[in-house]
Amino acid sequence: MVEEIDYEGLPQNAGLGVHMLAGALAGISEHAIMFPVDSIKTRMQVFGASPAAIYSGVGNAFTKISSTEGMRALWRGVSSVILGAGPAHAVHFGTLEAVKELAGGNESGNQWLATALAGGSATIAADAFMNPFDVIKQRMQVHQSQFRSFLSCATTVYRAEGFAAFYVSYPTTLAISIPFNAIQYTVYEHIKRVVNPGNEYSPQTHIAAGGIAGAVAAAVTTPLDVAKTMLQTRGAASAQDIRNVRGMLDAFKVIWARDGVRGFGRGLTPRVLTTMPSSALCWMSYEFFSAPRIFHPRVP
Repeated sequence: MVEEIDYEGLPQNAGLGVHMLAGALAGISEHAIMFPVDSIKTRMQVFGASPAAIYSGVGNAFTKISSTEGMRALWRGVSSVILGAGPAHAVHFGTLEAVKELAGGNESGNQWLATALAGGSATIAADAFMNPFDVIKQRMQVHQSQFRSFLSCATTVYRAEGFAAFYVSYPTTLAISIPFNAIQYTVYEHIKRVVNPGNEYSPQTHIAAGGIAGAVAAAVTTPLDVAKTMLQTRGAASAQDIRNVRGMLDAFKVIWARDGVRGFGRGLTPRVLTTMPSSALCWMSYEFFSAPRIFHPRVP
């Protein structure tokens, strides 16, 4: 008699590798598809930009950039994401599943603490790997960036600012990512268990739960993301107060002095627009690639 493997009942000897591969594939899909909107988000968060790089909204940004720089400008820096996102997401999802299992998150009931701990732990490891790639990406995304290749950007930043430039934003990145992933993963798991109590493979469930979870997490952490962008692009700024920013608190002071409370919401709309579908795609891809029917045949 042929018996179906339960949806989340992956064989123990292949579980971690499967989850890491699924995470890598999901991460590349997530970031590459939504990259143009992410580029707009970065530009809207840059302080002291020239009038040509000030946008009233996402639609205005698309129109301005396409008419003055061409649509290719919105894809500048995508190579950095492709190089870094796969391995970083493999680390993220591998850690996520390992910690979730150790903390009892796979047991019955809503294991809020276990899923939050798993989400937070996963991002510490993943962001340590991804942070330099993110710095390079944002340096290439800014208006009138001098960089056209990943290698030239990495080399120039290293020679001009040293290795520390690739990690000056790491504490702020963690300050964003830990609550972001904890919120996203917890909301995702909760919604999934409510609307799909049978734990069956359901693309609609994964898309809806992932989109809502991503939107909530993105909105809550936007002020920290504005500070991170300032830290990662400070070397390209002409204003001395921005170039002198050394950490998250310095960035908050400059944001407040320049734009008040409104400054902390810069890029909120494109950040949510980017994160909501990309999170939905990420979770759908992850669940799809990690499903037993993809990696494992039916067993007797």
